[in-house]
Formats: sequence, C-alpha cells, structure tokens
Amino acid sequence: MEPINLDRLAGIVAFARAASYGSFRAAAQSLSVSPSAVSKMIQRLERQLGLRLFTRTTRSLVLTPEGHDLHERALLLLRAAEDMAQSAATTRSEPAGILKIAAPMPIGTRLLASGLPEFRRRHPKLRVDLRLNDRFVNLVEEGIDVAIRIGQHDDPNLISRPLAPTRVGAFASPGYLARRGTPARPEDLKDHDCVNFRFQTSGQTLRWTFKIGSRIIELTPDAAIVVDSSEAVAEVLAAGGGVGMSAWFIAAPYVERGLLVPVLHPYAVDISTISAVWPESRRANPNVKAFVAFLQELFPSPAPWDIAITTGALQ
Repeated sequence: MEPINLDRLAGIVAFARAASYGSFRAAAQSLSVSPSAVSKMIQRLERQLGLRLFTRTTRSLVLTPEGHDLHERALLLLRAAEDMAQSAATTRSEPAGILKIAAPMPIGTRLLASGLPEFRRRHPKLRVDLRLNDRFVNLVEEGIDVAIRIGQHDDPNLISRPLAPTRVGAFASPGYLARRGTPARPEDLKDHDCVNFRFQTSGQTLRWTFKIGSRIIELTPDAAIVVDSSEAVAEVLAAGGGVGMSAWFIAAPYVERGLLVPVLHPYAVDISTISAVWPESRRANPNVKAFVAFLQELFPSPAPWDIAITTGALQ
C-alpha cells in the first residue's frame, strides 16, 4: 500500500472540516486558509482516492456514501492525533506553545481581549490564538483548547466551569427618555421606538424576556431598527435610537459614561451563565489549566458590570 504523505493528510483534514460544517468557507476559516485552498486540497484527495466525496450544489455540500464513510474514519484519525498531542502536552509543567481560545464576539472584545497582555506577561512562552465568532464551534474538530460560551452544556466530552451570570435588560439614552418618557412596565414598550437584535446564525430576532412577579413573559417588539450585532445595538441606543435589550456586560461602560440608562430594571431576569468549556482530553493540559485559573480573575464575583448597572438603576 502506498504510504500516506503530508499532501494527503492535509486533504483529509480539509475534507473532515468541510464535511462537518457543510461549507468550504467555514472549513477555510477554521483552518486559516482560503476557500479555494480547501477546494483544491479536497479535489486532489478525490483524485488520489479515485472517489467522489461530495455532491456539490450551488447552496450546499452533500456527502456521497463513500464520503460519509471516509468522514467517520477521518474523525477517528483526527481524534487519535489530538489525544497524542495532548498526552505529550501534559508532560510539561510550564505553559508553552499555542493556546487556542474561541468566544462570542462581544465576550471576546469586552471581557477577554484586554486581559490577554497580562496573561502573556505571566506565561511568556505561550502564544494566544483568540477566535471570535457567533457560530457554534466544535472544540475537538477545530483543535480549540478553551471556549467561552453562554448557556447550558450537556456534552459529556466537555468539562465546564461557570464564570458569571449573564443578565439582559432594557436600556435607552437619557436624551431619548427625556423626549419620549420612561416605560414603567413591559407593556409600555408598544408606545416606544424599539431596537432589536437579529441572530446571524438563525436570522431570528431576539425575544425580550421579563419577570413579572413569579411569571416569565416573552415578547417580540415591533422594532424600528434591527441589527445583527449586539455591539451595534448598544451604539444605536446610545445615539437615541429607542429602547433595546442588551447584556449587562455590554451596556455597563455606556451606563458608567452616562450614555445609557437602565429601564424596566425590576423586570430584568438572569438569562443564563457564562462558562468556560474545554475537552476532556485537555483536563491536565498546563496551558488550559493556566488560562482557566486566569479567567477567575477576569470574572470576579460580583461582576463589575453588574455593580455598574445596579448603581445606574438606583440613580
């Protein structure tokens, strides 16, 4: 049998990513190469194997039966390689090499990025690769060491550590409230301009959640402005665009500068929890252990953004 070479290995990795994501573009982003490079690697692999691995359409990639079988085998190969790399890493006592971190864009820009220089000062042999996006990241397939996520985690192959509650509340600028008045109850929102958020992954708009007594209610306002970036929501609100929902950690700097005011604060709810998650295979990895320990400093209790919002609501 012909020995496997680096070119074929690269093709197998590119194929596994494209098959998992159903997209050359997403596979290329995860590998830090161009979509055309991924396409060429897979085409070479198909020629080498004498198989057609995908049925290509203008909108999607569909695995052929042969491709489906190879994908399962490729994932086993990649997981074995990952286990081997992690076994070697655990023999070190000092963090070194590359630490790959994945996080949603607002958490990465607001909470993580400013702390990375201090983290590297403590661990100068480490290089940090921070990847920010709003799509769900498969940690094992993409070789991610630690991910920051919002919500529940039930994958038995992942270890999770809660970092902080994430609260979402309504905000508006002082200028807007001076012109239009302050809503006292959630039902008052029908008389206000609303700014809403659209999820990039699903295209759905955010349902606004409030707690009234023991009841949780949800509503989707008739928004005057809809954007697909949570950072942009805060900017629109600060410019007087209306009332909108924002995570407290995003809104806090605006509240501290007097650009936003919490409204409907008694009705705010704890939506979920910000957590760090990492693969079971990295349990003893010194890079992961160092970063997870550092995260405890970046997410103190009580969180500074919670203090800022609560203080702003009392003024």
